[in-house]
Order: sequence, then structure tokens, then C-alpha cells
Amino acid sequence: MRLRSRGLLTASAVLAVLSIGIPTPAAAAPPTPAAAFVNPIAQQRADPHIHKHTDGFYYYTATVPAYDRIVLRRATTLQGLSTAPETTIWTKHADGDMGAHIWAPEIHFIDGKWYVYFAAAPTDDPWAIRPYVLESSAANPLTGAWSEKGRISLPLNTFSLDATTFVHNGTRYLSWAQADPAVGDGTGIYIARMSNPWTISGSPARIASPTHAWETRGHRVNEGPAFISKGDKVFMTFSASATDSNYCLGLLTADRTADLLNPASWVKKPTPVFTSNTATSQYGPGHNSFTVSEDGASDIMVYHSRTYRDINGDPLNDPNRQTRMQKLYWNSDGTPNFGIPVAEGPTPVRFSSFNFPDRYIRHSGLRARVEANVTDLADSQFRIVTDLADSQFRIVSGLAGNGTVSLESANFPGHYLRHKGFEVWLERNDGSSLFSGDASFHRRPGLADASAGLSFESFNYPGRYLRHYDSLLQLQPVNSALDRADATYSAT
Repeated sequence: MRLRSRGLLTASAVLAVLSIGIPTPAAAAPPTPAAAFVNPIAQQRADPHIHKHTDGFYYYTATVPAYDRIVLRRATTLQGLSTAPETTIWTKHADGDMGAHIWAPEIHFIDGKWYVYFAAAPTDDPWAIRPYVLESSAANPLTGAWSEKGRISLPLNTFSLDATTFVHNGTRYLSWAQADPAVGDGTGIYIARMSNPWTISGSPARIASPTHAWETRGHRVNEGPAFISKGDKVFMTFSASATDSNYCLGLLTADRTADLLNPASWVKKPTPVFTSNTATSQYGPGHNSFTVSEDGASDIMVYHSRTYRDINGDPLNDPNRQTRMQKLYWNSDGTPNFGIPVAEGPTPVRFSSFNFPDRYIRHSGLRARVEANVTDLADSQFRIVTDLADSQFRIVSGLAGNGTVSLESANFPGHYLRHKGFEVWLERNDGSSLFSGDASFHRRPGLADASAGLSFESFNYPGRYLRHYDSLLQLQPVNSALDRADATYSAT
């Protein structure tokens, strides 16, 4: 039964009473501030990589469709990269080595110098792709000179690409994708220690190979590794299958204290974690990297995708992969939750309950409610079908105008939260004035905490607010401290 107040309660008393009935899970991570963007960040830029530097700039590079050069942008904000001027810092050789297939550049700052890792091939053998490194000692890598450190020497002299580097427990590692004829067709993920930024040391370890059906569509592919750590775990994302709509992200997990060179330390999730989404018109999402928000509070995933599914000919000849960004969320068990590739335009946010911070407004069976631990699932076709996207909404201009806002579903574009009989449901906009009024709200400072929260007052029923009651979202008047707490949310 719902615990109700019988008089004016202090905020601390409200929280104490509520905690008796439904405790907040101890493992739940506190919500982090919202990090919203307008996608795409760049047209015709694939394999994106962003580095946040100590000079206050973000540095961005990506593959260009001509596969003939390396470009850089910088800006003081992530969104600013979308309009930042682009500089070509290096161009492929006219002949010989590094003369073809300039792919997947990454920019890193190591021991006081800039390094760009990229893949290239000789002009006379364009599929003999190998990893290479550039170096610059300039403060600004867009204007400084670059020198070629040459090819990264690997024990296997085979097709290899997508080199990335990271430091874990004081040791620098290189990870990359490579073909090994002894293993079979396709590429796997490898890792090795580094003795300097362009040299590996010791024997590499193969930590992943394409074995599942979702990794072998079109081609047998594990490539594009990207490293991130949190809590007592480390994670490696990778891209799988052909670079058309089958392209998707997989996930490897290891303990923070494990030997990363031991393949047994890594566990591959049996289903993909980020896939094409018809509802949002995003296809082939993959080859991601990670960065952090300007305030350092949120992890940001950078990736590419296309806005259409069908491609004529080889997808590598299709130039229209876009660079995109969206916030990476974390489940209460410490694992990353990628959600879905969101639609073009403003990225969605989540609304965390003021008095139950681990609970979020979400839709379930089209009914709006607050609920904790919204996690990801995949169907038999390896599509993400229900996950944190149920709890993500875009704050858009109100359907009723007059300075209002409406809350559009992330995974059901064109569907909005609207009240009906003072219950809140997710429904498709039918174009009527009644729907517009029911789905429009005035955004107000949080009734329980104006400095840290927000509340939504009904457009056509002034004085009534979106509030949770018995875990369901209702449209009700607010009179008590408990009411105000129930009607207050934080955008995360």
C-alpha cells in the first residue's frame, strides 16, 4: 500500500518514510547530469575518435570516404565539434607504403606528445592493410608538424587495423584487429603491452574471435576495439559483421585486477549490445570510441551509423556513415547500458525520481511509470528490443505551443507522454488539438528542489503535475511535501 503523509513533512522525513516501504537498492549508482547533443556531429565521417585534452579542447578525427587523408577538428565542447573547422594534417603517399586505404585514425596524447594511430596499405597491394603511427610534439596538433613513426611491427604479418591504445593499472596496451589464417577467415581482437607509443613488447594475445551468428553476417568480423573501465570491471567494445546494416557492437568484460593478456580473463557477452534500429532510422552503428562530458560526470559514446538500411554494392564504397554521440549509461550492477542509436536531432534524456533516485520515468505496455533497473535485452534477431530507451525521452517544443514542452519517446518516435483520465500513457500523436493539449506541459523548477530538479505542469489542467503514485505516473494536484517530491525529477 502507498505510504501517505498526514500533514506537512520535512524533506528528510518524507525520504525516511518512503524508504521504509520501498528501499533503494544499495548497488544503484547515483544519477549523473544529462548530457544532450544534436546528431549527427559530422556527415560522411566514419570510425570516429575523440580525445578530451588538458588544454580544454576536444580533439576529433575520423575516416573520410576517400580514404586518402587524416583530418582533425577541435572545440571546447563536444557539440562544438559539429561546426569546428577541419584541418588535414597528413595525406597518403603517392605510391608505396601508406598509399591506400587510410582508415580509422585515433588521436592520443602520450608522454607530452601527440600520436595518431591509423591503418594504411601500399598502393600496389591495397588490401595489405597494417597499422601505422604519426607523432607531433606541437602544443596544437592541428597546426604542428607531424612525423611518421612508421608501421607497428606485429608478429603476424597479416591484414591488421583499428589500433587503439590505453593505460590500465599503470601499463600501456595496444589493441587491434587482425586476421590469422590459422584461426580461420575474418579478424579477431588482439592485445599486447607497449614499450613505447609505436612498439609492442612481448607476445600478443587474441582475446576475441567471431563465433556467434551476429558476428558473422556478411563477413566474420571482430574489429574496432575501444576500452573503458568502471568500478571493479574493465570493458572492451568491438564491432562485428559486415559494415552494412548488420554492423553492431559486442562487449568483452574482465576483472580490473585480471591479467588482460590472458584470453581467459575476458568474457564475451553472447548477444550484441548496440544494433540497427528501424524506429530511429539508424543502421549499422559501430566502430565506437569513448570520451567524457565537459563536466567530467558522464561517459559519452561516439560512433557512426547510416540513416538508411539498403546499400547498392560494397558498403565500404558508400560514403554516408555519420559521426554521432550519445550518453553511455550504467546499470546498477556496474555494467554499461548502451541503449539504442537514437534518432536524428536532439538526444533524449532520462528523468530520475527526486525521492527514489534509482527510479526513472519509463513506459511499459505504453503505461507511464517510475521503475528501477531498466536493462537491455536482445531478440532472436539480435536487435535491442527493450532497454533503457524505454526510459528516454526527448524534450521537444510543446505540441500546444505557448512556451510548453512535450516528451517524445526515444524508441517510439512520434509517441508522446499524454494524460488520459489523469493517467499518463505513451501514445502516437493523432494530430488533434485534444492530444496536443494533453501532451503539453509547462516546464517548471522542481517543486521539491528548484535548484536541482524540474517539474511538469499540465498545459490544459493548470495546477496538476506529472507525479508518481504507486509507481504509476499520474496527473495530480500537489499540496503536500510528499506530493511535491513525487512531482520532481532530475534530467540525467
